[in-house]
Amino acid sequence: MTRILIIATDGFEQSELMEPKSLLEDAGADITVASLDDGEIMGWKDGNWGDSVKVDLTVEEVSEGDYDALLLPGGQINPDVLRMDETVIDLIKQFDGANKPIAAICHAPWLLAEADIIDGKTVTGWPSIRTDLENAGGDIVDKTVALDGNLITSRNPSDIPAFTSTLISALQMNDDMARIPENA
Repeated sequence: MTRILIIATDGFEQSELMEPKSLLEDAGADITVASLDDGEIMGWKDGNWGDSVKVDLTVEEVSEGDYDALLLPGGQINPDVLRMDETVIDLIKQFDGANKPIAAICHAPWLLAEADIIDGKTVTGWPSIRTDLENAGGDIVDKTVALDGNLITSRNPSDIPAFTSTLISALQMNDDMARIPENA
């Protein structure tokens, strides 16, 4: 079974965690949500706090070797907090070093810049972080999905179906797993 790690904290964009998680589970993946602390993390939706999500493990308890891919949801608050945590950044570097898919959407590519893994890579993200991505050496595009090597980046919640489908394709999940159409 394909195992995917999602790293998030309070302030994650609700749709960017919940929708890919659901689509990936429907495709047969086993999902682990890791955060900075035990308990639950609270989403952000339409300018207010949204629903909470149970944390399965803390980032201190996870190991890159136990997962096939890493998913990083956006939102402005979530990646801004996470990029200041050395364990999170080290995990991202480990996934990159193992050439495993890393999928980051919206503001989450900030984490890829912080981990110094986008230099020379084609990436996209929320418009307000594109200068940061460019300053980190990324080749910025305004596309639904940018796929460069093991990095998968997208811009916003409307990109979620294509973003998730690209992650599934990158994982070359078993043929008996459901495929998500890009216009889902």
